Amino acid sequence: MASAALIEPFPFGRVFSEPCAETPRNDAPLVARIAALEADLERERTEHEAALAVARAEAFQQGLEQARADREVATLAAIDALQASIEALEEDLGEVEDRLAREAAELALAAADLVAAKALELDAVGAIDAAIGRALSQVRRGEPIQIRVHPDLGPDVERIIAERQSNDRRRLSLSVAVDATLALGDARLTWDQGGLGLDAEQRRAAVRAELDGLLLSMTTGG
Repeated sequence: MASAALIEPFPFGRVFSEPCAETPRNDAPLVARIAALEADLERERTEHEAALAVARAEAFQQGLEQARADREVATLAAIDALQASIEALEEDLGEVEDRLAREAAELALAAADLVAAKALELDAVGAIDAAIGRALSQVRRGEPIQIRVHPDLGPDVERIIAERQSNDRRRLSLSVAVDATLALGDARLTWDQGGLGLDAEQRRAAVRAELDGLLLSMTTGG
């Protein structure tokens, strides 16, 4: 049989240790340091916000100035483009005016030729009769005048001479000579002291000269 366990009594004696007296703590410097740090942090935050506001204002002002500069550049470019367009338009208008002036002069010349030709066609004898009247106003009374015309107009010119003679109390010394070298409607009136020509081509040349002068003044702006 196993031997009984050895049982010893548990000591219940009280053991007390004397608590150590704690040294009083002085937190004032730490609190002051924390307060100073917080004040520095607040000051830095305020300065940072102020600097950020200034930077934003400067950036806005720079952006505004840049926008104004860009607008001025764009405006100047638009003005230059508009001026170039106006100058090109003025050149085009000048060319159109010159072309219209030339065409108008050419049309007027063609119209003058047509009118002159039509006048001779419709009343060639009338033009010769008017030339005879001008010649009679320049010569002495009774001075002989020879009238040379195209053969086709000889009889008609003799007729108008007879009519003039019947309506004039003085003796008109007028004679008719035919000349095939003359154009129909042309005439040559000669007398001792001078002469008078009726030339349709010369009329056309005079009209051309007038129109050429007009055209030159229109194209040069004079």
